[in-house]
Amino acid sequence: MGLLKRKKTDFSVREEHIEANLANSIVYVRNLQKVYSSAKGSVTAVKDININVLENEFVSIVGPSGCGKSTLLRMIAGLETATDGQIVIRDRNIIGPGADRGMVFQSYTLFPWMTVGNNIKFGFKLRKMPKEQQEEIVNRYLKIIKLEKFKNSFPRELSGGMKQRVAIARALADSPEVLLMDEPFSALDPKTREDMQLLMRQIWQEEKPTVIFVTHDIEEAVFLSGKIYVLTSRPGIVKEEIPILLPYNRDLSLKDTEEFVKLRKQVNAFIEHGEI
Repeated sequence: MGLLKRKKTDFSVREEHIEANLANSIVYVRNLQKVYSSAKGSVTAVKDININVLENEFVSIVGPSGCGKSTLLRMIAGLETATDGQIVIRDRNIIGPGADRGMVFQSYTLFPWMTVGNNIKFGFKLRKMPKEQQEEIVNRYLKIIKLEKFKNSFPRELSGGMKQRVAIARALADSPEVLLMDEPFSALDPKTREDMQLLMRQIWQEEKPTVIFVTHDIEEAVFLSGKIYVLTSRPGIVKEEIPILLPYNRDLSLKDTEEFVKLRKQVNAFIEHGEI
């Protein structure tokens, strides 16, 4: 099914009622803690973190600068080791990186010597996937990210937004169980950033990946998510879990609605004051 050709859902239907059969827990984080030690002493980055992510859910993590959002994401990715606590994806304890998790960083992590097509298919070669199947998947994702004409271009020939589209396609093409995104749009100009938010929402509606998304942009988190976790200042602790009960089908005009503005202010109030 092509992007955005899914049957339109009634505007009044809320996300928690959409495809309830997909709502199975996939990520558990329990009593997670990260302490950095040095000659000058110890610093606790996050403490007693407990979150739960359902299959096919889009979850954002927000909080003040330095609260440990990216540290938490990197621990789920297996790029950082937890000092204490547990991270489970399905029934597996996470102790290091794995192909079950795709990661999109803030910086453009493409291989500069590879074309767009070869960047997307990089992981396929490690799995010894047949070439015909590789091309089929690459072409599908190039269509999804609207870069069909740039298959043979190199990263240096792309804009920042285009590079991030390729990075997202590469992560999704490997079919990870969880897609982890660490402020992927923060380096983009405002217009390109909004374009990427809309594209990401469209991709989620069509592809249904399970996403954990870190951002400092509250508006971005509300627009993209079905649920938001708010962390406190360092050490980061989960202050609030906020369901985002907005229409399933979303476009940028949603940001001007009273319901959206109310949710944005609610999330911001928890970050600033710990209250509504």
